[in-house]
Amino acid sequence: MLKEGDLAPRFELPDAEMEMVSLDSFLGKHAVVVFFYVKDDTPGCTIEAIDFSELEDAFRRHDTIVLGISRDDCLSHGAFRDKHGLDLELLSDVDGQACSDYGVLVERDFDGMRKQCVRRSTFVLDREGRVHRAMYGVSPRGHALEILNVVKGMK
Repeated sequence: MLKEGDLAPRFELPDAEMEMVSLDSFLGKHAVVVFFYVKDDTPGCTIEAIDFSELEDAFRRHDTIVLGISRDDCLSHGAFRDKHGLDLELLSDVDGQACSDYGVLVERDFDGMRKQCVRRSTFVLDREGRVHRAMYGVSPRGHALEILNVVKGMK
């Protein structure tokens, strides 16, 4: 698990348009919020994504980029974004490498079978790419506003 002060693992992942997005492209210029969510178009993840999207302008005013990551593919992200009018980058981590690097993969029982899935988690990274805040197992409702307040409090 990552903690405050750790150097955030780097990633380069495709977005809903299948364009590669690299964490490194934002560092030195912006703070970055990376939120990991379970699955496109599920109730909790939809609430969380809509909330982050609605606050996107506020994050930008604080010079912060918001990136959402799940293991869904790019086509799923595009459909999810378009269905809900989301205004944020959704990145596809199909192989789960970024999820693993950030420590958000957990095993759960589904109908008697063990399955690896994403634990809803959020990381606030400073401009140098260090973890300012790491939150694992978050609740979706009101979480985006909570993270905006963390960003507002950053030096």
